[in-house]
Amino acid sequence: MFVRTILAALAVGLSVGAVIAQQDPVTTREDLMKANNKHALAVVRMMRGQAPFDAAAVDAAFAQWADTAQKLPSLFPDNSKTGGDNRASPKIWLNKKDFDAKAAAFAKAVAENHDTAKSSLDGLRAAIPVVGKACDNCHEDYRLSKQ
Repeated sequence: MFVRTILAALAVGLSVGAVIAQQDPVTTREDLMKANNKHALAVVRMMRGQAPFDAAAVDAAFAQWADTAQKLPSLFPDNSKTGGDNRASPKIWLNKKDFDAKAAAFAKAVAENHDTAKSSLDGLRAAIPVVGKACDNCHEDYRLSKQ
């Protein structure tokens, strides 16, 4: 009985979290991008020799990026064009198909370079430019500059 209660509470918690994410996609996007940036800074520091290579940290970064790529396309409903520190370009809603394709390309770059990146510092140095380019491809067209 105790296990059922725990599982039911967990299911409710996950459902509430999903509903909150749908109700406030701007904040969810912002949180994902902040986490992405945090991980990007960590791996760039490794690449520059400012921090030791840490395969677990690289693995965590790639897991975060994969999660973002999977969630991102659903986080741009029509009611999320404004609010928060929203830097989403209106072009997203005008060309959602292209935006979704760029998110998929980012997911592919992350998946294809994950093992190489966590294998060694040289692997990380080879993988990050590919992942970074896929990330930048979306930002170039669909992120507004800071004003």
